[in-house]
Amino acid sequence: QVQGVGLRGLRPPEGPIDAGNSGTLIRLLAGLLAGQDGTFEITGDESLRSRPMERIAEPLRQMGAGVKTTGGRAPLLIAGAPLSSIRYRPPVPSAQVKSAVLLAGLNATGGETTIEEAQPTRDHTELLLSQAGARVTRRGNRISVAPTPRLELGTVEVPGDFSAAAPFVVAATLLAGSNLYIHDV
Repeated sequence: QVQGVGLRGLRPPEGPIDAGNSGTLIRLLAGLLAGQDGTFEITGDESLRSRPMERIAEPLRQMGAGVKTTGGRAPLLIAGAPLSSIRYRPPVPSAQVKSAVLLAGLNATGGETTIEEAQPTRDHTELLLSQAGARVTRRGNRISVAPTPRLELGTVEVPGDFSAAAPFVVAATLLAGSNLYIHDV
């Protein structure tokens, strides 16, 4: 069960936020923190610190957030600021970049924040934002979110990740006579 503090209620913790090895977490969290009051540091393990972060830092800077990377990688230092909406076309198709910009757009002023996709990417974020009450629209290859005063989300059933089940599927195929039942993936 997750208890939130509201769309604009996040405060900096005493130390860095450790995203472990989750590229999705660090990138989406950066978008959410860009419009909060305070300065936040997000880091991760050695593998995460080797992955590119400028692809999210650049559009967040365009929106008005202070985002510093470490040589283009994590740790990220995010100085939250009042954000302005933008229209952005990521140079590389990425659901994580799209999600970071849309999450920042929830706190932006100046109308809708729009992402133009060269190729469609996963749409989990925009589906969940719609379910939580945000005004999300899709027009062809453009996805937009309007500034949102409040989000409210009831119970959400999150299916298991197939990549976590895959090793068991492979193992079952190697063992003659084995049975494997996978649910909610």
